[in-house]
Amino acid sequence: MTATAPPTPPAAAGAAGPRLRPITGPSALGGDARRFVHLATTLAINEFKLRFFGSALGYLWQLMRPLLLFGVLYLVFTEFVRLGGGVEFYPVVLLTNIVLFTFFLEGTGGAVTSVVDREALVRKIQFPRMAIPVSVVLTASFNLGLNGLVVLIFALANGVTPRWTWLEAIPLLAILAVLTTGTAMLLSSLYVRYRDMRPIWDVFSQALFYATPVIYTIDALDKADWIKHLIMLNPIAAILEQMRHAVIDPNAPTAAQAAGGAGRLLLSGAIVVLVAGFGFWRFNRDAPRIAEDL
Repeated sequence: MTATAPPTPPAAAGAAGPRLRPITGPSALGGDARRFVHLATTLAINEFKLRFFGSALGYLWQLMRPLLLFGVLYLVFTEFVRLGGGVEFYPVVLLTNIVLFTFFLEGTGGAVTSVVDREALVRKIQFPRMAIPVSVVLTASFNLGLNGLVVLIFALANGVTPRWTWLEAIPLLAILAVLTTGTAMLLSSLYVRYRDMRPIWDVFSQALFYATPVIYTIDALDKADWIKHLIMLNPIAAILEQMRHAVIDPNAPTAAQAAGGAGRLLLSGAIVVLVAGFGFWRFNRDAPRIAEDL
């Protein structure tokens, strides 16, 4: 008889045990930029259409929401509290601030649960995951465009004169979009694992509304200078104040003047870069594991 040699144990099955392979899945952006843009745009357009499906007034609801809020706040803060009594073009300032801040709230608040809401899609289809929160911000930008037309007509009707400084609105809106997108990516990624993010963000966004010069202006605020400078660290506050100066009232202080100097204003810019960078990094890191974490 010929003796058979015992089977040789696998080298990897020794003291170290079996090697675990890292979990891999679709990345945040994917390898095709055109596919990413097409997917994000398609999701945004579909969401924009479905939001008003079956509604009698349709897209008019999107125009009425900021107008109704504007009407209530304008009545309260001009007839009762008289907060905007000394502010030039206060109705235009208030409506503009409401529309811009609403864009931030829609883009971030809608993105919190966006990935979880599309769980069936995420589990079954291979696609760049970042298209989901980006599509939410795109949908909010469609609404911003509609509301912006109302603001433009309202401003001209109230005597605001067009000037070349209106071009400053383009980079200001771009900065607001970057901040909104970065926050949306961060919130949507965190919510996959931490479902407490929804109530936390609801409370935080309400506090942020009053901590941002939406219903008031920095120069009309009867507070110490250090409080005003602290408020201006908020990037949205800097955007609103500069938008007021560039588009509505050239006699209003610039964002740098309201912040107490251009150096302090750079801190607001650094916050935008930090939020956008950290939001992208966090989402990009978690993207391959999103399906497993749901």
